[in-house]
Amino acid sequence: MIQLGKIAPDFNNVVAYQNGDFKKISLSDYKGKWLVFFMYPRDFTFVCPTEIRAFAKHEKEFNDLGAEVLGCSTDSEWSHKAWFEKDLSEVKYPILADTRHEVARDYQVLNDEDHSAERGLFIIDPDGAIKYILVSAGNVGRSVTETLRVLKAVQSGDLCPVEWEPGQETLGKA
Repeated sequence: MIQLGKIAPDFNNVVAYQNGDFKKISLSDYKGKWLVFFMYPRDFTFVCPTEIRAFAKHEKEFNDLGAEVLGCSTDSEWSHKAWFEKDLSEVKYPILADTRHEVARDYQVLNDEDHSAERGLFIIDPDGAIKYILVSAGNVGRSVTETLRVLKAVQSGDLCPVEWEPGQETLGKA
């Protein structure tokens, strides 16, 4: 069972589409870095590209915080290639092709009815522990600026009150 503070479920050599190429990605590729890992339901849909573009727009901010962005759906790498080259060319981070549904199942976001991934978001620390989990309804997009805020909060190691922003007082050490 996936749990906060525990090591994230491992995945190895999953094919991904990235910026015109296919490559194999493992969770261990991100060891020593923060990882913002998000799953979305399907390629060629309506809400998904709004999130995918927002992560691309803010990718440098994540990178400046020592974090990498990784997307994932249960679509094939060929579907990713067709969609990203046609409509999402600004996206440079990799998108996993979880065609076996193993990643979505291990991260407990697999929709058993249609075999898609639900909207799952996981912030994983450099040691591989999950620091944040968000799963939302498929018809509601996530806030990437909120994800940035949460990443900064968990990186601070402090007790951060509601609506906390960097530079504001925290409630002390966690």
